[in-house]
Order: sequence, then structure tokens, then C-alpha cells
Amino acid sequence: MTPIRVLIADDQMMVRQGFTVLLNAEPGIEVVGQAVDGAEAVARTAELAPDVVLMDIRMPGVGGIEATRRITEPPDATAKVLVLTTFDLDEYVYEALRAGASGFLLKDASAAELAHAVRVVAAGEALLAPNITKRLIAEFSRMTGAPRAPLKARAGTLTERETEVLALIAHGLSNAEIAERLVVAEQTVKTHVGRILLKLNLRDRTQAAVFAYDTGLVRPAGY
Repeated sequence: MTPIRVLIADDQMMVRQGFTVLLNAEPGIEVVGQAVDGAEAVARTAELAPDVVLMDIRMPGVGGIEATRRITEPPDATAKVLVLTTFDLDEYVYEALRAGASGFLLKDASAAELAHAVRVVAAGEALLAPNITKRLIAEFSRMTGAPRAPLKARAGTLTERETEVLALIAHGLSNAEIAERLVVAEQTVKTHVGRILLKLNLRDRTQAAVFAYDTGLVRPAGY
């Protein structure tokens, strides 16, 4: 089986080396390169074609948010970005998710959590399940202001059931939980999710959740 190729972007050498050692010790994962800032992360991604980029948010020069946008924006982009942060409610994390990141991970995560996160993101899923992610998306979507009209127009292409599934994704429910809520087969939910991502031109469930908040389909608690 081809290993998952990982690029680590962080301005702290200890972090880069530590994560490199941890991930290279995991079966099926290979660290193929490192970057000291966002600009190098973009360049190294183009050069090495990693499956997953571990991206620090706060770096000198080109930061993690802009680097994430440059990596994920091209139509033919394949690398997934997993954002690294020190604070679980860092306001920049939400902006990174909007920029195209597939999820985020705290820098003090264990080796097992780190490896799991890389595998989940590489598989095309998203780190949306943890309560911390749901709380973060709800918290910082409050700062986005009025729903954006172009996004609302895109949302209008969804069927009533697809809109319902999208809302449940935004609330952090898994396919199995959505299936139980709607009393349908899990495979049916998978089909709906696939169509939602295709119609809205979104990369994964995290992007779908952000989209739901940005369009006003789902409002943060208390709003």
C-alpha cells in the first residue's frame, strides 16, 4: 500500500522534527518534506505533491491561512491541509477552515491523535467530529456578518433532503447519526453527502459545515 505522504510546515524546528519522528514511526505514513513558512509550504507542496500538509497558522511572512488558500484553491489541487494550532479556540482557525483546511489539530496532540488525524484527512474525510471543532465553527461564524448572496444562490441548487443533510453535517453529526435521525440507510446518507459536495463544489464535510454557517442555513446557538 502506498504510504500517506506528509509535508510539515512550521517555523519551529523542534515542532517539525518532533512531528517528523512521530509520523515516520507510524505504519503507512511518510514525511516527505518540511517547510519553515507559508511560502515554502506552497512551493514544497507543488514540488513534492504530498497528500496532507500539516500547517502551522502563525508563521512569519506568508502565514498558514494564506498558504492554505494557495494550496487548496487551484481546481486540480489534491493536497489536504490539516491546521496546527496551540489554542483550541484560536480565531484564526476558523479563517483557515474557510480558506480550505480540512480540519485542525492541537500541537500537544498525542502521537496516536496525530496519526489518526492524518489518516482521516488523507482519506477525504474531515476532522469535524470533535466537540471542539463544532464549538469553534459556531463561535467564529458569528463574526461573518450577513449571509453571502452568491453562496445562498449556490445553496438553492440543493434538494430539500440535501439541505436537511447539510444542516446536520454542520451540527457535527456523522453519517451514521444522520441516518438514524432521518431513518434512512447510511449508504443513502453517503450518497446525499457526495451530491452536496459535488453541487456546491466543496472538498469535504468541514467545508460543507462552514458553507452552511456562511449561508445562514445554520445559525450559531443563541442567534
